Amino acid sequence: MAIPERFIEEVVARSDIVDVVSEYVQLTKRSGSNIFGLCPFHSEKTPSFSVSPEKQIYHCFGCGKGGTVISFIMEIENLSFRDAVALLARRAGMELPEEDEDKESTGRRKRLLELNRQAARWFYDNLSRPEGADSVAYIRKRQLTKKTVTAFGLGAAPNQWHMLTDEMIRRGFTQQELVDAGLAKRGKGGGVYDIFRNRLMFPVIDVRGAVIGFSGRILGDGEPKYLNTPDTPVFSKSRNLFALNLAKRSKRGMLILAEGNVDVVMLHQAGFDCAVASLGTSLTPEQARLMKNYTENVVIAYDSDAAGVKAAQRAIGLLEPVGLQVRVLRMEGAKDPDEFIKLRGADAFQILLERSANHVEYRILAAKGKYDMDTDDGRLGFLREATEILAENQSPVEREVYARRVAEMTGVSPEAVINEVDKALRIRSARDRKKQEREVMRPEITAQPAARSIRYDNVASAAAEEGLVRLLVADPALTDSTAGLEPEDFSSPFLGRVFDSIRKRWQEGREITPALIAAVLPPEEASHFTNLCQRPVSIASAREAIGDYIDKIKTEGLKKPGADLLAVREQYRKKKGLGG
Repeated sequence: MAIPERFIEEVVARSDIVDVVSEYVQLTKRSGSNIFGLCPFHSEKTPSFSVSPEKQIYHCFGCGKGGTVISFIMEIENLSFRDAVALLARRAGMELPEEDEDKESTGRRKRLLELNRQAARWFYDNLSRPEGADSVAYIRKRQLTKKTVTAFGLGAAPNQWHMLTDEMIRRGFTQQELVDAGLAKRGKGGGVYDIFRNRLMFPVIDVRGAVIGFSGRILGDGEPKYLNTPDTPVFSKSRNLFALNLAKRSKRGMLILAEGNVDVVMLHQAGFDCAVASLGTSLTPEQARLMKNYTENVVIAYDSDAAGVKAAQRAIGLLEPVGLQVRVLRMEGAKDPDEFIKLRGADAFQILLERSANHVEYRILAAKGKYDMDTDDGRLGFLREATEILAENQSPVEREVYARRVAEMTGVSPEAVINEVDKALRIRSARDRKKQEREVMRPEITAQPAARSIRYDNVASAAAEEGLVRLLVADPALTDSTAGLEPEDFSSPFLGRVFDSIRKRWQEGREITPALIAAVLPPEEASHFTNLCQRPVSIASAREAIGDYIDKIKTEGLKKPGADLLAVREQYRKKKGLGG
């Protein structure tokens, strides 16, 4: 029986490819973000065996072998796929699933979700019991209303070691289920005890309304201040957002990204029902893509201290590439949204929201802070960096507006700055367009796969298919731009399957990385796929490139033997919204 795909993903996640490969290959040379060594699969004197820590893949530029940590172990240890996974699982302290695990996984998931639901209700009911007195006092101190407490399902974890576990076991749940749900830990004696104690509890509810985890705020002294459910079969901190289940219904047309749970709750209570927060981690690419599913606009409302400013800069770098319009709040006289609203009120926060800085302005001001503007060198350095920032902007009006602001900051004429921005934009656009044309219009530069089992019948179409796949791996949010394209449209069945895998993972909200896609491919396909992922890709004009690739794939599809040209052409024109 096949190993569950999610188990394979966990094995890959726990097996750092650099650590594994280093047990067999001496990696000594760095080039860019990759590490090189002598290939163990063929004889060579100059290192051409490349390992990518970022993508968690390897590729030899000499013999062409490549893949993930699993395919590396298969090749070097001469093992089957299952045996390679078993070896890596043992190395990571994991047990290979039993044969009947797939059948049980769905039932297990339902049990854990039901356990979380009943635990959330129990925490909530504790607010009406003596055990919840400290949580009630904290709620009053933070000025949270009964309506807010009910809307968020807040609750109390008593300062006891076994109250939750005893109650859930009495209701028919097992100790192991409590551990699996992240609600309990095993003690030295083999028993279990409550993880959440003496905390105000915030249930984490997914967009379907299921309680998938918890976040607990300590009520006294101690660390950590916030304790979150560890990753479980039903919960991943990096792929969920606190309060998104409520914010998705907002009519404000935006999401406000705050740092902490209390900030989010307070914002909702004040009427800003579009607030969300990451869960005990910095914002992740998966969370950025998740936000893109519900809005086009995000306002960052992080704390105003140095750590908050740094976190906002990082968040911009994750949110803007997925196509979100990003603005940033500057809260003077308050450290966070909760304090600002209490000091100045909801109306003042609304004004602050309306005046929030465009992320371009925010980045320009941040760049300005790096340079001594009283010197010529400082002003020139700032101008160079600001010009590059503005050249990334797709709006001509915004480019001109911010170019004039940069001119004011530096004492240079607006025309000079605008000219420099236009020059940088032409260089950037020409570079991206030339690369795109080489890939789409000159397919002869695309090498055939080494494996005969995946040779291309239509090299012109395959060039576009490869380009599209590389872009989707680099920025999975672009999958939304492929509506109307089906795996059957691909001339290469192999690339069609890769496209289908990426699309399904995107629709299911699962992580998309080269390592995870390649992990379930046959060795020859994994090798060629990782080769594709090693090639440079630019997402500066990604959506236009996606359109060009799809046009090429569709056009080449009309040349397939037996194709009803008129019917196919008409269907394609309808999908593109073209007239007769």
